[in-house]
Amino acid sequence: MRLTIIGCSGSFPGPDSPASCYLVEAEGFRLLLDLGNGAIGALQQHVGLYDIDAVCLSHLHADHCLDLCPYWVARTYCPDGPRPPIPVYGPAGTAGRMAQAYGLDEHPGMAAAFDFVTLTPGTRGIGPFQVTAAHVNHPVETFGLRLDHAGRSMTYSADTGESPALVGLARHTDLLLCEASFLDGPGLPADLHLTARQAAEHATRAGAGRLMLTHLVPWNDAARTLEEASGSSFAGPISLAASGHSLDLG
Repeated sequence: MRLTIIGCSGSFPGPDSPASCYLVEAEGFRLLLDLGNGAIGALQQHVGLYDIDAVCLSHLHADHCLDLCPYWVARTYCPDGPRPPIPVYGPAGTAGRMAQAYGLDEHPGMAAAFDFVTLTPGTRGIGPFQVTAAHVNHPVETFGLRLDHAGRSMTYSADTGESPALVGLARHTDLLLCEASFLDGPGLPADLHLTARQAAEHATRAGAGRLMLTHLVPWNDAARTLEEASGSSFAGPISLAASGHSLDLG
């Protein structure tokens, strides 16, 4: 299983990264976790536009799904003719929301390019991966996602405040790819995002092997984000996600 960070900027694209998008590959199958704004451009540095086999959207905030719109254009108006539809897994209402985002009639919307499948809590096969989805703590329906393959696993928090469900989802995972949108300080809103320290605490409780911090908001000091996580009790390696970085999980 190989993870490539396409975009890891939180809430909006930053100077060095698009918004959230992660490419996970195994056995020649290519799955995108989220497709936030700006991601479709950077994606082409790593894989062909038509080499993606499926997309899984954690939730319907723009920084996690909006580049499905230009991807629809690319698949629909290819000079060689429209490309066959690929599965897009997402929360209830994804097809309608994406049609609305591009100004299309909901029917047929983007159905010629994407086969929309509604995510629900539980485990399903997507290509060679066993994908487990669980609701996490965010103002809209949002899924944390765990991918298991050949004895290895990674868990993606998506956007979440403190969440016991994330700890359960990430139990003994090899990698927890966890959002760290906030820096420690007074008056942080509840049930929205995690600090880096909270992300590390979730990794500790889950028994994760390593922690990669993502959803890094451009106005935050990245060095401070890493420092706050490193000051926790988490014993494994901690790193910051960076656009273009790849990691082999075995």
